[in-house]
Amino acid sequence: MITQTPRLLLRNLTETDAQHFYELNLDPDVLQYTGDSVFESVEAARVFLTNYQNVYKKYGFGRWAVIRKEDNAFLGWCGLKYSEDTKEHDLGFRFFKKYWGNGYATEAALASVQWGFTQPAITEIVGRAMEANSASIRVLEKCGMKLRNFFDFEGEDGVVYSINR
Repeated sequence: MITQTPRLLLRNLTETDAQHFYELNLDPDVLQYTGDSVFESVEAARVFLTNYQNVYKKYGFGRWAVIRKEDNAFLGWCGLKYSEDTKEHDLGFRFFKKYWGNGYATEAALASVQWGFTQPAITEIVGRAMEANSASIRVLEKCGMKLRNFFDFEGEDGVVYSINR
């Protein structure tokens, strides 16, 4: 376990999460604002997750599985990612649609930001979203992030929010 909230556990993703990861990316509503594509198979998701272990080894953190404490349900993922291209620590999250509207994304995102600011090298965290994705933008704002600038999100209007320690 990396961190927890009253309702959630955040832990490293493992290849045993492949079925959940695959199913999460099957929903076009979940992927609508991400620019990501569907995994070809559960095995493709497993390979991705196996390779993702290198992110944890290299940076000491990454995106994490979000598990509901009351029943161990896999709700989705949330966490920080370091981008070598932009030299930024990025907050990201994705949840199964059936769990939307319960505050889980905000709860996990706040825990991720708090965790990030306990790390000496992290002084700023950013969050990117398509401008049309009002739900994700609300989560970023609830984490205390403020609009920093706009960018081209794969041909769509995108926003960058940020918060400093």
